[in-house]
Amino acid sequence: MAKKTTLSPDFSGTTMDIRCSFQSLIALIVAALVVGAVYLRTECGYLVQEDDQKLGMNGKSSSEEKCDLFSGKWVFDNKSYPLYKEEECTFMSDQLACGKFGRNDLDYQHWKWQPHHCDLPRFNATALLERLRNKRLVFVGDSLNRGQWVSMVCLLDKAIPPGRKHMHNNGSALITFKAKDYNARIEFYWAPLLVESNSDDPVSHRLPDRIVRAQAIEKHARHWTDADILVFNTYLWWRRPQMKVLWGSFNSSDGIYKKVDMLRSYEMALKTWSDWLEIHVNRSKTQLFFMSMSPTHERAEEWGKSIGGNCYNETKMIVEEGYRGRGTDPNMMRIVEATIDQLQKRALNVQIINITQLSDYRKEGHPSIYRKQWEPLTQQQISDPLSYADCIHWCLPGVPDVWNELLYAYICNDASN
Repeated sequence: MAKKTTLSPDFSGTTMDIRCSFQSLIALIVAALVVGAVYLRTECGYLVQEDDQKLGMNGKSSSEEKCDLFSGKWVFDNKSYPLYKEEECTFMSDQLACGKFGRNDLDYQHWKWQPHHCDLPRFNATALLERLRNKRLVFVGDSLNRGQWVSMVCLLDKAIPPGRKHMHNNGSALITFKAKDYNARIEFYWAPLLVESNSDDPVSHRLPDRIVRAQAIEKHARHWTDADILVFNTYLWWRRPQMKVLWGSFNSSDGIYKKVDMLRSYEMALKTWSDWLEIHVNRSKTQLFFMSMSPTHERAEEWGKSIGGNCYNETKMIVEEGYRGRGTDPNMMRIVEATIDQLQKRALNVQIINITQLSDYRKEGHPSIYRKQWEPLTQQQISDPLSYADCIHWCLPGVPDVWNELLYAYICNDASN
């Protein structure tokens, strides 16, 4: 009979200790990974509903109830806002620096956007820079999108040490801000109509006779093909009854010009844009956003003031909930929504950041006369400030910072990141 071999009590105990130690090690590793994931997520910020239930990456709770970030109210907060100081932003634009050019009422800087049933995550510049490590965030569009880009640069600026950031502008349509320690680039590309046009020069573009090549976008798109996050807008430059559409090239004399109804030409341009996205965008890499229309406040009668007035001398926001002025075109927005709906059906995830309603309340947030004037004012203009008040763009700090808080919420709560 074979002799039965048994382990000594000491050896058996050692084996059990090894097993326990190994299991403990595995448990510690798993715990560390979980804690690390939670830490990264918490640093970026959760979307939180009123019942404190954390929303998922797609903005939904476990019950699939959506948090509508765009439905809410403005709340005055002079302790937490503004998120940066105008004079401390290294790269502030003189077109948007209202305090620098004489504006003394600064309440417009102290409003935060409060959604009705959830909270926006607090903007964390370091967390966003970490998300942007080795990536490109590119804003593409007109001067309103450029203002949002300046806002984003100012939001990130104070988190980057002096000497570790750089702005590059060689006179082309592309301006690059780089955070060196993160190898992160936050860029703006001037394309006010998205497609090719006679207004594509970033400096000399104030042309009354506006012409577009509604089916040509490659001239612009090649500059942002490899971007990781793309933020588009186009609206203001289309606001006229008709657009002159060119079939052919600006460099040849045999092109065919035809006046086309604005909405139809806008639809054509967005079709060209969407076709480019469908073919060229890496669905597993690129986040896509489209900013809705930024409202203007050029008719004071819309909020109960006398006819002929505008945003000049306005220091209070509109408090009527659901207020809708006529400074936007809902027909254009419907074209945007239909275009993006088709992209989503083709598995291309484009998010609309709906800034229209929340910005409509803010008639006091524009530069008005408090900005650098790029051309000398006439004596007639000086005697009538209403005539040159800018009721289109926005002071910084101000409304575009909230647009970027919304964008931040989407970037940070995207599961693909």
